Amino acid sequence: MAEGGEGEELLRPPLPAGAPGPKRLCSRACPAGGTGAVHPRPGAAGAGAGPGAGASGAPPALAGCCPAAAAGTAGATGTTAAAVGPGGGGAGGGAGSLLQPESLLDAAAKRVAGSWAFERVEGRFQRIPEPVQRRIVYWSFPRSERQICMYSSFQPGRAAAASPASAAAGGPAAAVAAPAPTGEESPAAGPPPPAVPAAAPAAPQGEGLPFRRGIRLLETGAVDNVLQVGFHLSGTVTEPATATEPEMTYKVAISFDRCKITSVTCGCGNKDIFYCAHVVALSLYRIRKPDQVKLRLPISETLFQMNRDQLQKFVQYLITAHHTEVLPTAQKLADEILSSNSEINQVHGAPDPTAGASIDDENCWHLDEEQVREQVKLFLSQGGYYGSGKQLNSMFAKVREMLRMRDSNGARMLTLITEQFMADPRLSLWRQQGTGITEKCRQLWDELGALWVCVVLNPHCKLEEKSCWLRQLRKWGEMDVCPLEDGNYGNELPNITNALTQSSGHSQDSLARPRRTVFTRAIEGCDLHWQDSHLQRIISSDFYVSPSYQREGESLLFNSQGQPLWLEHVPTACARVDALRSHGYPREALRLTVAIINTLRLQQQRQLEIYKHQKKELLQRGATTITNLEGWVGHPLNPIGCLFLTLTEACRLEEENCLEISDAGDSKPPVYQHVPIATGSQDSGESYLSLALEVALMGMGQQRVMPEGLYAQDKVCRNEEQIIARLQDLELDPVLVQTLRKQCILLLEGGPFSGLGEVIHRESVPMHTFAKYLFSALLPHDADLAYKLALRAMRLPVLETTAPSGDVTHPHHLVSVVPSRYPRWFTLGHLESQQCELASTMLTAAKGDMLRLRTVLEAIQKNIHSSSLIFKLAQDAFKIATPADSNSDTTLLNVALELGLQVMRMTLSTLNWRRREMVRWLVTCATEVGVRALVSILQSWYSLFTPTEATSIVAATVMSHNTILRLSLDYPQREELASCARTLALQCAMKDPQNCALSALTLCEKDHIAFETAYQIVIDAASTGMTYTQLFTIARYMEHRGYPLRAFKLASLAMTHLNLAYNQDTHPAINDVLWACALSHSLGKNELAAIIPLVVKSVHCATVLSDILRRCTMTAPGLAGIPGRRNSGKLMSTDKAPLRQLLDATISAYINTTHSRLTHISPRHYGEFIEFLSKARETFLLAQDGHIQFAQFIDNLKQIYKGKKKLMLLVRERFG
Repeated sequence: MAEGGEGEELLRPPLPAGAPGPKRLCSRACPAGGTGAVHPRPGAAGAGAGPGAGASGAPPALAGCCPAAAAGTAGATGTTAAAVGPGGGGAGGGAGSLLQPESLLDAAAKRVAGSWAFERVEGRFQRIPEPVQRRIVYWSFPRSERQICMYSSFQPGRAAAASPASAAAGGPAAAVAAPAPTGEESPAAGPPPPAVPAAAPAAPQGEGLPFRRGIRLLETGAVDNVLQVGFHLSGTVTEPATATEPEMTYKVAISFDRCKITSVTCGCGNKDIFYCAHVVALSLYRIRKPDQVKLRLPISETLFQMNRDQLQKFVQYLITAHHTEVLPTAQKLADEILSSNSEINQVHGAPDPTAGASIDDENCWHLDEEQVREQVKLFLSQGGYYGSGKQLNSMFAKVREMLRMRDSNGARMLTLITEQFMADPRLSLWRQQGTGITEKCRQLWDELGALWVCVVLNPHCKLEEKSCWLRQLRKWGEMDVCPLEDGNYGNELPNITNALTQSSGHSQDSLARPRRTVFTRAIEGCDLHWQDSHLQRIISSDFYVSPSYQREGESLLFNSQGQPLWLEHVPTACARVDALRSHGYPREALRLTVAIINTLRLQQQRQLEIYKHQKKELLQRGATTITNLEGWVGHPLNPIGCLFLTLTEACRLEEENCLEISDAGDSKPPVYQHVPIATGSQDSGESYLSLALEVALMGMGQQRVMPEGLYAQDKVCRNEEQIIARLQDLELDPVLVQTLRKQCILLLEGGPFSGLGEVIHRESVPMHTFAKYLFSALLPHDADLAYKLALRAMRLPVLETTAPSGDVTHPHHLVSVVPSRYPRWFTLGHLESQQCELASTMLTAAKGDMLRLRTVLEAIQKNIHSSSLIFKLAQDAFKIATPADSNSDTTLLNVALELGLQVMRMTLSTLNWRRREMVRWLVTCATEVGVRALVSILQSWYSLFTPTEATSIVAATVMSHNTILRLSLDYPQREELASCARTLALQCAMKDPQNCALSALTLCEKDHIAFETAYQIVIDAASTGMTYTQLFTIARYMEHRGYPLRAFKLASLAMTHLNLAYNQDTHPAINDVLWACALSHSLGKNELAAIIPLVVKSVHCATVLSDILRRCTMTAPGLAGIPGRRNSGKLMSTDKAPLRQLLDATISAYINTTHSRLTHISPRHYGEFIEFLSKARETFLLAQDGHIQFAQFIDNLKQIYKGKKKLMLLVRERFG
């Protein structure tokens, strides 16, 4: 029969605490009344009682008694009055029932069901009426869909969902509540967090998750045959048919106890960390439609009401229905019961799987430990690929969600994850190879360490739990493969429990640093406690202030306004805040955050006073040795991020439909509102949002030394970017702008304690990224302050060539042991690029303002030391100054040009692969600025360009037709530019004739005097420094321009530099030699006679010489048709000069080449050699007695090389 309770608002889940134990044993001591005492199985033991199980005090009130007597369950459950049917047991219906108060029976049954094991109830009372048992059993099922969601999806929603369909079905939409402890006190003993209203179904992108699929199955009527027997729920869930799969029906069984699901089984054989969709569907059916679930008391109660005949009939029918499965078991049990000495007869009572857990059983949600291990192992084996890093981060998020729900499975799941991380085979491999852990893996380890700090700082964990965690953490930390906190280096950061110190004299022997692993902070966290009375008062009340009469003078506990302070090492204090947030105590976290910020404000104020006394001395020295011992940005505990999140979460506007379980995560930026600070001071006027901005600015502006090691330095940059990304989500209203301005002024005046102060340590972490955010945020509201701040942040003292004296006389405690000019800053490239970004942002903003642009330009020239970055800035300025859709901005163009000129000067004497690009860009920029800029760079070329660049790129581009058109120059301007270009060309040709002579000639073509001068420079340089290739190129140019005699002169000079050996018959200069001979031949007999001796002297390759000889004999010389020259038209004879000399040289070359080739000839080259001799014969025959010479030559070969019989045989066959 259906039980009452529809219309009841579902409550917050009670505090989970452990794991399910074995089924307890039930028996009856008295025959009447339908109730009896339970005798637990002897020796049954668990890891500890559930919440409230061990509490002392009056028993829970039952059967109509006031629930207030239930002292065993401390803390609020958030019960909301709702209607139940008359008498508390029947089904209430209709809208009228919602107006009726909750019955005392239901109120008491709810408290008992969430806190006490049923065995304890049975043991406490002699007789429990059946209606009371039914209500306890009824209320023992989980009441919040939020927790079902938590155990069936990776992605944590900000609240749980309930479909409107549940209200239509007669049940309420599930009220989704933040966790409230049952059986545990809030650290502040304050009211529980407010309930969150029900949410609509999530967006379609989350449809693949088990929770979403479960809701879909429920809403499509897939759940059937639902039956609750005691603390056991069963039913069937039908998966509809798909294109590939037929319809399938799965049997689902769920055991529960004290509002937690303790075990699940499903016929689908799900292998995953989370509950399958079928378990979700059945659970949600029970939550949303409790009136449609058949409810029975535990089966042992039903059996107790049967007589002997009924029991026999029951057993026989049960065996008949399932004889194939249970018959062997039934016979075995029968045999044992009939044997008086059997173990089964030594124990009083019998197990009942539907009777709930025993007192000794742990009370916690079902978590498949084996699947957690397998999943983590799988994700780690994928090494960050296939989205495994994202999956592991989702598991960490799940742990945080469990901690926030105060679910003991959070620590349990984290232990399982850590065990797999420690067993990762890559750890030992990385250690053996001496390589660092990959960045993705390092970030996962960091999160693991931070989670353990959260776990051990749980305000209400028991000492036994903390001791157990401490042993485990030490065991992991002592393993050789355990990753170190800061990557590959040791660490000088102070112990987590140390007080904050600003002493610059603090020093440790850096060679004997303690080994700090990722678990060290958690181990240190085990020493922290929450018993301090001042701390308890801070987190317990918004109105904890000092009495007004005590506010005079110094106090360590309160500031001058009477607000409490918390003087603890800042990252440690922030770890407490994170622990409170993580364990579901947001109000307490806020209170402690406010106290920490008041402490930081006081510290900032005192630092300003200290600086005022030291200001004169520090400014004279120009440097400081004072800096913070450890940075808060990039710190392993992320203190600033923690405080910022705590404050902004209190101001975040949630959407009405706030459960968005999706794979994509939140796409919309968060929306915040000002929430006034709950404080004893009525007129503070501050909000948590303005505090969030203030603390982020204080933390980011803290001056701190760059840590050692690649990973620690990279983490500083990454953490800074994360905080800035969150700051950019804040919409700056007047209140936040006022906070921003005030904090920026304090940072500028903060001296050595601020990264934006007037003097900083040489190895201080640069503020470029932070200043870029501040500049953009301040610019619309206070431009002067924005520029002052950004200009100061431009510095990068670590790159200055000389260390200021302050660093020498007072060595800092973190300066490297080995002195070096530059410390090991692995992220220097990134930091310089951020410096460049800041400068670019200022340049863009200052467009059109000459005064500001000049100031920014000076800062760039003073502080940026990388030519490629200055070039990038120049390009950026040029792009902004020349928009496609409007006129150019002259002021910014001039800045771009000036930066470009600086780049030219910086890279003139150093190699840079982008140099040609830089030179071309500078000419383009100067062209945009105007003709005066072009004239200027042409006149001062020697300080900007190499001679080659000046002639081949600069002058050539300036003189091009496109430039003249672009500038719309008149004739005098064109002449002025041309004159400058020619002067440049001649200067370059004088300085570097080898590379610039041809360009100079080209540029001077239109000016006769300049051209002659350039030609003379070439002639003068020909005998000293120029190569035959350069001279041949210029000679061909001269022929092309119509100066054949000059071309001949240059070709002759080129020939004197050339030397072709006998075997260089494919040398690239052969074409030039042939061209030079052809040119001489075309000019006439005299020129040919002049060049042949040069050819004979330079060329020793027979085939080339014979080619020249053949060409000279084919046509008559002097065909160039030079005026004043007569052409005889006769072919030249090889018997007379000058060809006779060439013929003799060719024959001689053939003879020498033949002997050289025969020295190392192999049989496979014989055929080629015979062809070579054939060509030689052709040349020999050009002489009058050539055939006699050739015959003698062959005879000599036969005599000298008679040992090469096969070759000589071939020679005889061809030549006789």
